[in-house]
Amino acid sequence: QEREKPLAVANGELRVSGKGKKLRKPRTIYSSLQLQALNQRFQQTQYLALPERAELAAQLGLTQTQVKIWFQNKRSKYKKIMKQG
Repeated sequence: QEREKPLAVANGELRVSGKGKKLRKPRTIYSSLQLQALNQRFQQTQYLALPERAELAAQLGLTQTQVKIWFQNKRSKYKKIMKQG
């Protein structure tokens, strides 16, 4: 008797997991307007306080987690570039 594969809904998209793989949300595609605002904010400060993050997320129609992870990735990329000179 084969067990049913777990289902999950992410961003309105139905995803079926295969061989016990973790379910992952599809990669966020940021609009050019969102990227422009995020990059502009990053130039001002590399770290956002919680209220700032909440405000920015609301303004851009993103979740706080999306903003947080974008900043984490940007800092990582920035440090990598600075390291290379």
